[in-house]
Amino acid sequence: MPRYAFKIEYHGAAFAGWQRQADQPSVQGAIEAALARLDPRDHTIAAAGRTDAGVHATAQVAHADLEKDWDPFRLSEALNFHLRPAQVAIVACARVAEDFHARFTAIERRYMFRLAQRRAPMVHDRGLVWAVQNPLDIEAMRAGAAHLIGHHDYTTFRSTMCQAASPVKSIDEIRIEEVPVQNGREYRFYLRARSFLHNQVRSIVGTVERVGAGAWHPERVREVLEACDRAACGPVCPPQGLYLAGVGYGNADPFETPSSSL
Repeated sequence: MPRYAFKIEYHGAAFAGWQRQADQPSVQGAIEAALARLDPRDHTIAAAGRTDAGVHATAQVAHADLEKDWDPFRLSEALNFHLRPAQVAIVACARVAEDFHARFTAIERRYMFRLAQRRAPMVHDRGLVWAVQNPLDIEAMRAGAAHLIGHHDYTTFRSTMCQAASPVKSIDEIRIEEVPVQNGREYRFYLRARSFLHNQVRSIVGTVERVGAGAWHPERVREVLEACDRAACGPVCPPQGLYLAGVGYGNADPFETPSSSL
């Protein structure tokens, strides 16, 4: 059976998360239902990462096996037709080798978190950013976040419901940039690692925000990391600012060849 990889964009507010659920809308369920319209049978697709309710994606990756040998462009067009009006879209599609796996072939995940600082309520970006009212010190946030880069035991930043076998991970990059916006300021956190623990990114951003707000000294981030105690973590920030922004596959990237692009 031919195997296809999909690059997927979605607005997380409309879904109870990526994973299929019996009684709530999910991104996986929406795509599998669209696939069933093209290939009438039960489908189970695998994704690079399972995002939580309210979390968005600009470049989620999943794969599926189909009976028919589709042209990738026509397959993406057909799926997008059947996905309407759900807030999910296939932005790229590629035929891949039988041993390609969206999750296990991946060598890195990239997340972005949008944090806005302004006094007025959000209007156009409501549901797309986490908004706080107090001014933030970007240099202090960078200093605090620097303690979290590298190979560490991230128990402090791990959800109690996390199913990962070990809390030890390596974070390759945490970058914080200020983006010019009207009527306020926006800070974007870029995190890159082979894999992340459940709620790890939101726990990190929530902790670093406390540093930016002046409630914590940057050195306290190192202290709570070394505590390996979930209770020492700062507040977990809400999901609406989080985006799965990329998945890396090295030389096995299915979307690098011109024939796979839309």
